[in-house]
Amino acid sequence: MIDEVIRLYEPISLAEMSEVKLMNRIDTKFVTTVQKLALLLRMAKDAYWAQEIDGERNMAYDTTYFDTKDFDMYLQHLHGHTGRQKLRFRTYVSSGLQFMEVKTKNNHNRTKKKRMAVTDMNINDSDKREFLHDHLRYDTGDLQPTLNNHFKRITLVNKAKTERLTIDTCLEFHNPLTGLDCEMGDLVIIELKRDGLCYSPVLEMLRQLAIHPHSFSKYCMGSALSNDHLAANRFKPKLADIKKILMN
Repeated sequence: MIDEVIRLYEPISLAEMSEVKLMNRIDTKFVTTVQKLALLLRMAKDAYWAQEIDGERNMAYDTTYFDTKDFDMYLQHLHGHTGRQKLRFRTYVSSGLQFMEVKTKNNHNRTKKKRMAVTDMNINDSDKREFLHDHLRYDTGDLQPTLNNHFKRITLVNKAKTERLTIDTCLEFHNPLTGLDCEMGDLVIIELKRDGLCYSPVLEMLRQLAIHPHSFSKYCMGSALSNDHLAANRFKPKLADIKKILMN
C-alpha cells in the first residue's frame, strides 16, 4: 500500500538532496499508523518530492547504537538532560554505505550531527578514535554496542527545499546484551526536519489527520522494551500512548 502511494510522487535525486542537509536543525516527531500514513502521503504528493536512489524510494536502514557500560547516554535522555549525545553506526542496506554518527542535542532543542564514512564498527582504530575524541564526550574504552534497529525509510523534500520529512516503518529492535527482539508492527515514526521555523506544508495535513507531535527516541524506546534491567519509569506514559495509537 505505502510503496504504491509513494510511486505517485515526483522523484528527487541524492545529488539534488545535497541542498537540504540540515545538519543544524530543529526536529519535530510524530507517531501514527500505516493506515493514517497512506492518507497523509496522498494529501502531500503535490507539495513534496520523494527521494529516489537506484529506483528505490522506501529504503532499508540498519543502525547499531553504542553506549557506556552504565548506559549514561540512555540515562541522560531518560532524565531530559540538555547536551545529551548518541553514538550510532548507520548502514544504508541497499548501497552498503556505513557512517559513524555523533548526535548532540543542545538546550535550544537543536540537533547537531557529525559523521564519518566507515567500513566497520571497530571504535578502537585510530581514525575513529580521533573523530570520537573531537566530537564525543565519552571515553571509547567505556563504550559497547547496546541496541540494533532495522527499519524502512521514505524521505520527502518540500518543493521549496527548506525541509525534509523522514517516514520510518517496519521498525524492529534487537538487543545484543539481552538477546531480546521487538517488532513495532504498524507503528510509523514521522520526523519533520527544518533549519528554523520555516513554513511547512505538511503541518496542516498532520493536524487534519489528528497526527500530533510525539517524542520518540528509537534508541531509548528500543532499549526500554528489550532490556528489563534499565530504568524506564519516565518512558512508561509514552509507551502507553504508543499502544493507544496502534489500537485506534
